[in-house]
Amino acid sequence: MAEIRPVRGWRYNPELGAAIDAYVSPLFDVVSRKQREALYHNPLNSIHLSVPRGEDAAGEAVRTLADWQKTGVLRQDELPGVYVYYQYFRLPGSAREYCRKGFMCHIRAYDWSENVVLRHENTLPVSVNDRAELLARTQLQSSATHGLYRDDTFELERYMDEAIQDPLYQTEEDYQGARDVLAMIQDRDIIHRFLALLADKQVILADGHHRYEASLVYRQARQVADPKATGFELWNYHLMYLTNAAADDLRILPTHRLLLEFPGELSNEEFLKRLAQFFTVLGQDDAYDLPEIIAGKRWAFGLYLGGQAYKIRLKPEVHAQLAWDTTTEVKALDLTVLHYFVLERVLDVVGPDAQRNWPGVAYVRSFSECLAQVDRGTARAAFITNEVTMDEVERVCHSGAVMPPKSTFFYPKTIVGFLFTSIRDQEADNPFLQCV
Repeated sequence: MAEIRPVRGWRYNPELGAAIDAYVSPLFDVVSRKQREALYHNPLNSIHLSVPRGEDAAGEAVRTLADWQKTGVLRQDELPGVYVYYQYFRLPGSAREYCRKGFMCHIRAYDWSENVVLRHENTLPVSVNDRAELLARTQLQSSATHGLYRDDTFELERYMDEAIQDPLYQTEEDYQGARDVLAMIQDRDIIHRFLALLADKQVILADGHHRYEASLVYRQARQVADPKATGFELWNYHLMYLTNAAADDLRILPTHRLLLEFPGELSNEEFLKRLAQFFTVLGQDDAYDLPEIIAGKRWAFGLYLGGQAYKIRLKPEVHAQLAWDTTTEVKALDLTVLHYFVLERVLDVVGPDAQRNWPGVAYVRSFSECLAQVDRGTARAAFITNEVTMDEVERVCHSGAVMPPKSTFFYPKTIVGFLFTSIRDQEADNPFLQCV
C-alpha cells in the first residue's frame, strides 16, 4: 500500500534552532492576517518560505531559500532519517496533558483513484494552484500534511519514544498553546520497520488536502514533461506527518456553524417554525449549557437565536428524507443532517456546491465567539455541533465519499519551520536513499 521513504531534511542551523520559537509559523490556511504581519517582521521566519508575499510571491520564496541555504541559515542533515514529531497540549477545561505522536517522512504522491491516500473533503482549485506554483518554483516542501494510519499494536511508538528523549528542537509554546518537539531516527534497521509497517496500510489525509493535491498536480506535470522518468524521482513524493489513528491522544474538535443571514425576509419566528418540521425544538435556560446538553447525542445541535438558546434534534423518522446522492456513512453524519435539513430544506440553499459557495454561512471553532456574534448582530443564528469521531472519519473515507465542508479540525495543527525537504533531482543521489 503506502510507500514511504526517509528524507535528508533541511533545518535551521543549531544556533537559530536554540531559539526555534522565533522561526516557526502556523500553516498557510490557518495563519491570521495579524499573525502574518508580526511574523513577516522577522526576516528569518519560516513564513517567508511557506506563505511568501509580494507581486511575485513564489519568486521571493525562491530567492529567500537560495540565500538561506548559501548563508547557512538552513543546513541539510548529512544522513536521511525519519523525523519524530510530538505535540504536547491541553484542551480547555481539562487538566490532562495529551501527546500526539507521529513522524515526518516522504510518501509517494498517490492519485486519489489509487485508493492508498484517502481524502475526506473536497478542495478549491485556486488554493491548489497557488500551492502547486510555489512547489514548482521552489522545489521545496515547507510544511508536512497530516496523514493517519492505523496500527492497533502501536509498534512504532516505542522507537519514537526512545528518539524523542534526544530532541533536535522544542518550542516553549506555539501559537495555539502546544509544545512541539522534533527528534530524528537514522538507524537503518529501525527505519525499515517504519517502511514495512506502512507498506500494507492505507493513509487517511487528516489535514492538508490542498498541499497534497498540489503535489499531485506537480507530479503529473513532470511526468508529462519527462515520459522516460523512472517513478522514483523525488518529485513523485510528498512530505507527510503520519500519526496513529488508534491513539487516544488524536483529537478532533468541533467546528460550529454561524448563519450570517437568512435568505429573503425570514423572521426568527418563521425560522423556528420551519425547523420544527424536521427537528424537536426545546428552549434552554442557559446558552452556555448547550455543548453539554448535546454531547454524545446523535443528530442533536445547540441553536442560539435572538438571545435564546435551544436544543434541537432531528426527528428519527425524518432522516429517510435525506435525498443527497452520497453514501450511507455520509448521510449518518450530524453535519450532513445539519447541512441538508437546515441549509437546504429550511433556508433553500440547495445542494453541497451551492452551500460551499454561499456567503451566508461561516465556520467558527470558538463556542463563545458564536454566541458573541449573535449578540452583536453580526450573525443571525449559531448552530453548536458535536465533534466528528475518528471512527466516522474512517468510515466515510473507506466509503469513497467526502464530508461536508469544515467537518474536522484535528488539533493541534502542525507548525512550519521544524523541517523542510527538497524534491530537486540531485537530492536523490544519496546512496542511503537508494538502498531503502
